[in-house]
Amino acid sequence: MSAPMSKHLDTCAVEEYLKELQDRICAALAERDGGIGFRTDMTEHTGGGGGRARVLEGGKVIEKGGVNFSSVRGAALPATASARRPELAGRSFKAMGVSLVVHPENPYVPTCHANIRLFVAEKEGEAPVWWFGGGYDLTPYYPFEEDCRHWHQVCKTTCAPFGDDVYPRFKKWCDQYFYLKHRQETRGIGGLFFDDLNEWSFEKTFAFMRAVGDNFLEAYLPILEKRKNMPWGEREKSFQKYRRGRYVEFNLVYDRGTIFGLQSGGRTESILMSMPPEVEWRYDWHPEPGTPESDLYDNYLKPREW
Repeated sequence: MSAPMSKHLDTCAVEEYLKELQDRICAALAERDGGIGFRTDMTEHTGGGGGRARVLEGGKVIEKGGVNFSSVRGAALPATASARRPELAGRSFKAMGVSLVVHPENPYVPTCHANIRLFVAEKEGEAPVWWFGGGYDLTPYYPFEEDCRHWHQVCKTTCAPFGDDVYPRFKKWCDQYFYLKHRQETRGIGGLFFDDLNEWSFEKTFAFMRAVGDNFLEAYLPILEKRKNMPWGEREKSFQKYRRGRYVEFNLVYDRGTIFGLQSGGRTESILMSMPPEVEWRYDWHPEPGTPESDLYDNYLKPREW
């Protein structure tokens, strides 16, 4: 799909917004955690550019969390991008974005993931081809229906100004994207996912990306605050670690951002900051019927209308 004409491809404005968003999200998460805060590393990319990796480990509420900003460029599109857009093979590229994952200590607090990004493919003598992508999704271990409804209500509110079809379309895309085919289950309860988005003007699409970025904290923080002090024991922690294994499987097998980062020469530590600190795998394990653990499988690991 060719992009509509825009007055100006203002990548500098996108980059400045992304940096400010990283600052804002890190400050809010660090405040709720109340612990040591985020460590910051400045990173460099092999093709040019770099970013800021911010990681929190061993916090009071957040066992491990990362909020990364990157702005990189390269002489040729990596295979993962050119395979989806073969007409752009051989073009140079710019890519910038913010990506975050929060793995809480308390098993009653869901893991969350969010990212927003801009990609520009360029070739001398031709107009640049651009698209935006991103979204956010929630991965509960012991889900509460009211939390899931709140999460999706924020998604609906975020999309509403951009068209009645936007939330249903990107909600369905999220359900389909965060699906582990080899497990035949969703990773969590979904949210929003969009990629290759350039059907609107650059200005409108950038506005949508900002809406997604700005509303992430509104979606996640109320759930974090409500559940972070709930009592839990070894049973709940063990189940959390087991379900975290699904997170690892998805990120290493399917996730476009992980694959693109590794193929494009990004910093491995920053790319893999999304991995949880402790994980368990069990051979052919299934939850007992009627347990809180089976509730997740029976009622939440399949697409639902919220």
